[in-house]
Amino acid sequence: MALLDDVKSELAAFEGDSPAAIKAQAAAMIRFGGGLRPVQNTYVIQAVFTSLDSAEWLRNTLRDVFGHEAEVNHLTRQTPNGPVETYVVLVTRNVVALALQTGLVDRRKQQVRGLPAEVVNGSIAQIKAAWRGAFMARGFLSDPGKASFLEIACPTEEAAMALCGVARRLGIQAKHRTLRSSERVTLKDPDAIERMLKLMGASRSAREWTGKRSDGEARGKANRLANFDDANMRRSAKAAAEASEKVQHAFEVLGDNIPDNLRQAGQLRIDHVDKSLEELGKLAEPQITKDAIAGRIRRLLQLAEKTEKARAAEGK
Repeated sequence: MALLDDVKSELAAFEGDSPAAIKAQAAAMIRFGGGLRPVQNTYVIQAVFTSLDSAEWLRNTLRDVFGHEAEVNHLTRQTPNGPVETYVVLVTRNVVALALQTGLVDRRKQQVRGLPAEVVNGSIAQIKAAWRGAFMARGFLSDPGKASFLEIACPTEEAAMALCGVARRLGIQAKHRTLRSSERVTLKDPDAIERMLKLMGASRSAREWTGKRSDGEARGKANRLANFDDANMRRSAKAAAEASEKVQHAFEVLGDNIPDNLRQAGQLRIDHVDKSLEELGKLAEPQITKDAIAGRIRRLLQLAEKTEKARAAEGK
């Protein structure tokens, strides 16, 4: 969670947006964080965040840009995995006016189930800001080294489709899926994730995420190579042990009737079960290549097999 918190903090500190982009970000944060809620025959605007920086950004923006006061309430709830801290941004006055300003409702006072039309059809800066706001509200990012994903939990199917649609305008393919009655928008391609983080304004976190992911991939490759080497060693040891047993049997079959060069090669195999053919060749006097010692052991076994067959035929 530390990296996810860092990403949201970096996004909350992003500066340089146009007024239209700031409004798009605020609208997305409210839309994905909660939205318009009926309470005792009236309405409130409520948005819930796991990041204090995100909650404070929205509160300050509502005050400075939209002219509406909001409060931030800190809540703690217990879960099987321990306590979870949340921060609730709450607006209780002039709610309808703010809903109109942010596009939560249209001019007919109907709630917008996706993203405001002025955001969907807006500039690239507004689209980046909308993704930034949605991620600050309900974004998740995989830890480096695990299966890569960047995901946003969406309040409605329409909101998920809108988010996928504006991602295409950024040149990124995002996938909409339904998971346990929850609408999700997901990126799984590591390059797309890195690019989206940068587009949203989290360049530092993108570099950190990519660096840690590369380190994890390198460690994974090293582990795979080590496992591969271990498997090769086990196979080689098994083959050497089997060859040693066959040579021992060949010595019993042939007795003293073995050419000296074949006897030497066979004896080396018996005496040094743990060594490779190349190492056996270096132990020979004079030294020979691994192909040469393999050939001598092979001829020794063939000679023993031929002898056994001849004896079997004579016995008949």
